Amino acid sequence: MGRVTIQQVAREAEVSPSTVSNYLNGRMDRMVPATRERIEKTIARLGYRPNRAARQLRTGRTKTIGLIVPSVGNPFWGAFAHELEVAAVAVGCSVLLCNSERVAEREREYVQELWDNGVRGIVLCSSLPSLDHLADLVEQGLQLVTFDRPAQPNDPESVVSISINNVVGGYVAANHLIELGHRRLSFVAGSLASVNRAGRYRGFVSALEAAGLDVNDMPAWSGREDVPFGDVFAADVGRRAAHSLFSGDAEPPTGVVAINDMTALGFCRGLRDLGLTVGKDVSVVGFDDIVLADLYDPPLTTVRQPLARMAKLAIAEAVSHDSGDPGEPGRSVLLQPQLIVRASTAPPPARDQVPALTVPAVNPK
Repeated sequence: MGRVTIQQVAREAEVSPSTVSNYLNGRMDRMVPATRERIEKTIARLGYRPNRAARQLRTGRTKTIGLIVPSVGNPFWGAFAHELEVAAVAVGCSVLLCNSERVAEREREYVQELWDNGVRGIVLCSSLPSLDHLADLVEQGLQLVTFDRPAQPNDPESVVSISINNVVGGYVAANHLIELGHRRLSFVAGSLASVNRAGRYRGFVSALEAAGLDVNDMPAWSGREDVPFGDVFAADVGRRAAHSLFSGDAEPPTGVVAINDMTALGFCRGLRDLGLTVGKDVSVVGFDDIVLADLYDPPLTTVRQPLARMAKLAIAEAVSHDSGDPGEPGRSVLLQPQLIVRASTAPPPARDQVPALTVPAVNPK
């Protein structure tokens, strides 16, 4: 049996092909319920599937959203891709996934290819400071939604930003350790050259300053210099950082804030290599609340991002702005993170405890 056509559906439903087309494209405001029901049942009975290639020839675009993440080597991005796909399917769209490793040239190649194939809405997750490498396509009508990257001064006006407040996230992570009594803290990451990572570190520093602690007196954060961001090797970055901070002559930290959960879990593994106990000898806080965070032993204290809500917002913006109008203004949505306290954090060992500080309530900017 050959492919069912829109003409066959129209004939069986006793309506015109244009009426079926209106149904398929959501133009049903003037369609009586009985007609809608008849078309719907006919489509189900015949197994009709719209010809996307034909639609693209007519409109120059597809009902597909592009998703560009740093790397699904970090489970956080796999989880976000899943939530985004769930949100996309709910509105009749599909998702194409690309891994950019936060390399601007690679992002440009992916975005150009998606554009050439009719994709007009893209969710970009690299959080690089500049979007100059995509500016010409945005001017042509590409709807760009940036995830986990607050709007920047030089962004094109039509760009939409969906992000948590990473500064607040870094602040609450460090402040949690300070409230437990920790006075020697370290921030562990790969590169801080992305907007979201820089924000988390800025929040970390703000918490130390609010408590009267000098960040310059703290053990330096550490990572792999040969891997700029460490998205693929995040756990290895954390593990190496633990060996670096606890194998030298300098006094090590009693509390650590990691750039993300995979780095935090790698750091925990490094502590175990050295015979140290997480949550007893050293407290560790992650960021993202991936599924592994609660499964680790001990379960990881972390900063949660509301992934499902952020994915729905990103899809809604990518679809609603998919008009090809480069002049339509974008907007910025900034959500609040949530500290999830588990067993990887506790007061410092008795030998390191000092009288509690009075930590002022500060709203980091």
